[in-house]
Amino acid sequence: MMPNPMLPELNDFLGCATPQAWIDLALRKQDVMLIDHANCEKKAAGTAFQLMFRYVDKPDLQNKMSRLAREELRHFEQVLSIIRKRGIELRNVGSSRYAAGLRAFVRNAEPHRLIDTLVIGAFIEARSCERFASLVPYLDEELSRFYHGLLKSEARHFQDYLKLAYLYGDSADIEAAVERFRVKERELVESPDDGFYFHSGVPAAS
Repeated sequence: MMPNPMLPELNDFLGCATPQAWIDLALRKQDVMLIDHANCEKKAAGTAFQLMFRYVDKPDLQNKMSRLAREELRHFEQVLSIIRKRGIELRNVGSSRYAAGLRAFVRNAEPHRLIDTLVIGAFIEARSCERFASLVPYLDEELSRFYHGLLKSEARHFQDYLKLAYLYGDSADIEAAVERFRVKERELVESPDDGFYFHSGVPAAS
């Protein structure tokens, strides 16, 4: 699949586009996609809160993460509204390997731990935005309009994470971290995945 032309900056940042096989499965499993999307919004807010509690001495981080958490929770409420409107039963769909697969490579010592965490945040937001854009042409009018409306905020979250990384870290170290996580992120996106989630890889079986 060709990179989405709507997102040139994200396309340059990410190591690959979402495979068409994932899009095809997402369209067949829209109930699971929406439930896991809601879970992702909650997790994104939770990550922002964790950073706020862990790095209380960084006012720029405190401010950006506070705003990001509120916006992610608002998105959760919007997805929940769509789920209810469509009569989808809320249930536990488990967790994908994606975020854990990235966080397994976070360095322990500071400031590298913070830098790696912020770079991972940028990749998660960038991939979310790229997947919204990839799905938009295939969805019904309501969901297409909603996902298109999320693109701007998700792209801003991606930028916020990267800006914070450059604020608190060394440029060469950040660029090296981006390259490391780009390789791992691409592997997670393009390799076979037994489960289906908003950030899962190529479906091993559909």
